[in-house]
Amino acid sequence: MNTSKLGDYLRGRRAQVTPSDVGLPEDGRRRVPGLRREEVAMLARISVDYYVRLEQGRERRPSPQVLDALSDALLLDDDGRLHLYRIAGLTPLPHNEGGIERADAQLLALVELWDRTPALLLGRAYDVLAANTLGRAAFPHLQPGANVLLTMFLDPSVRAFHADWERAAANAVAGFRFLEGARPNDPRVQEVLQTVSERSREFADLWRRRDARGKSDAAKVLLHPDVGELTLRMQTFDVRSAPGQQLIVYHAQEGTGTTDALRLLGSLAVTTHPGHQDDWPRRAT
Repeated sequence: MNTSKLGDYLRGRRAQVTPSDVGLPEDGRRRVPGLRREEVAMLARISVDYYVRLEQGRERRPSPQVLDALSDALLLDDDGRLHLYRIAGLTPLPHNEGGIERADAQLLALVELWDRTPALLLGRAYDVLAANTLGRAAFPHLQPGANVLLTMFLDPSVRAFHADWERAAANAVAGFRFLEGARPNDPRVQEVLQTVSERSREFADLWRRRDARGKSDAAKVLLHPDVGELTLRMQTFDVRSAPGQQLIVYHAQEGTGTTDALRLLGSLAVTTHPGHQDDWPRRAT
């Protein structure tokens, strides 16, 4: 069968939607999870034959109208819909794939002023390009030069750092698929994907789910080795001057133990590494 990314994604997402999710009766005689092909076709108001050709890779250029209908049928959110458009070839690919990534000096100077807010700058393949002092203190395993995905799955100590490692790992995989759909030909993206696929069965299992979503506002509970439990919310900002880069900013609710813990971390970091500005690299290795 001549498969395609589009067909694989449709097949994977179809398996994640139950009949009851879309108002169809459960008949109890299903040999595979999720919706049948004919049910997706009915919900999207396209022919079964056309939908089968999409899944099998024999039809690779559906119209925007068809993609919108499939997005609704498969209950895709905005990120999932955008990913579907990308792998169907209906959004332009970036022109700077494979170039050297650099962290803007002015951006680094700005986030270093945030002494109560951990911040990480990620590259287009989840490489940590830079972090402010509190970011390096809050995430000791994500020092500049590390890779978020490789660290998540290949560093055993990270499991104890996350109160819910399985959820964090699933979110990391979904985020990486979302960015891989935007930059499918980027050498570094493919290098990271190949490495973690070969070395982590847990990653491979999650990758087959084909979840695709960008980083968004979310809460993380971390078990820091120096200050104990941290509850942080995350906001993600695209770096307009460097497409593909993301600034991840974490903050704590005022008046909580996490606020006090971040202050302590900041004091420890400044005392331990007083010359932090000179440590910031301009690219990940």
